[in-house]
Amino acid sequence: MADKTPPKPPQEKRGGWLSRFAPGVRKIVSRRDTPDNLWVKDPDSGDMLYRPDLEAALWVTPSGRHMRINARQRLGYTFDGGEFEPIDTPDVPEDPLKFSDGKPYRERLAAARKATGQKDAMAIGYGEVGGSPCVVVVQDFTFMGGSLGMAAGEAFIAAARAALQRGVPLVCFTAAGGARMQEGALSLMQMARTTLAVQELKDAQLPYVVVLTDPTTGGVTASYAMLGDVHLAEPGALIGFAGPRVIETTIREKLPPGFQRSEYLQEKGMVDRVVARADLPETLGRILSMLMGGRRKAA
Repeated sequence: MADKTPPKPPQEKRGGWLSRFAPGVRKIVSRRDTPDNLWVKDPDSGDMLYRPDLEAALWVTPSGRHMRINARQRLGYTFDGGEFEPIDTPDVPEDPLKFSDGKPYRERLAAARKATGQKDAMAIGYGEVGGSPCVVVVQDFTFMGGSLGMAAGEAFIAAARAALQRGVPLVCFTAAGGARMQEGALSLMQMARTTLAVQELKDAQLPYVVVLTDPTTGGVTASYAMLGDVHLAEPGALIGFAGPRVIETTIREKLPPGFQRSEYLQEKGMVDRVVARADLPETLGRILSMLMGGRRKAA
C-alpha cells in the first residue's frame, strides 16, 4: 500500500534570533557598526574607559592621568570656544642628508604624515585664550615623538614672528623626545635658532609662556622649553634632558620618587605652577592679561 502520510513542509533554515529581524534592523545592530576603539585602557589601573567619557574629560583619566593628545585636540581645547585661525608652517627641504636607519627617512616622514594628518611635529594657531589674544604653537608627540628638526624649528620661528606682527604673546606647548636624529647637526642648529626667536619676543616686550606636557626632554628642554617668562606644566608630565634610566645608569644611584615629574620640579623651582588640563585656558588667560598690562617688560 502507498504511504498516505502527508509530506512534511520544508524546514526554514535556522539563523538564530537575529535572522527573524528585518534586514535594515540587522544592519543597525551588526558588529561592524561598533567602533574598534570604543574603549580605552587606563594605563594606571588597567580599567577599560568609555571613549566618549574620556573625550569629554579632555583625555584625563579618573585617576588623574593626563594622557597625551595631538596638536589638533590641544588647539581646540586651548582656544576660547575651540575657535582659532590656523597659521601655516613653512616648508623645508626633506631628507637633506639622504638618511636611512634601515628605513629611508622620507618613508618615515610619509608614514607619520599619513598617521597624524600633520605636515610635521608643530601646529600653530591664533585666537583668544581666556579672553587674551595670543599665538599658540603646539608640539605633537604623535608625529615622530615630537622630535625637533628643521620643520619644527622653522614652525616655532614662524609662530614667534606671527606674535611679533600681531603684537601678542606667544604660548608654546612642548612635547618631545629630543632632536630628530635623521637630520643630524641640522636638527641641533634649531636649538640656537629658536633661542634667538625667543629673544626677539623679549626685545619687543612680548610675553612668552611655556606649558610643559608629557614628555618634554632632550634638546627641546635645553632650548625654548626653558626660556619662558612663566613655566606651567600638566600634572605628572616627564620633564628633563636625559631620561631617568640613563641618569641612574650614569650615576649608579637610585633616583628619588617622582624625579623629573612636574610636581617634583615645581618643588625645586624649575616649574612655576602645575595646572590641570581643564584649568589651563583660564590660567593662561589671567597670566597673559597680567603680563600684557602696560606692556610690562618680560623677564
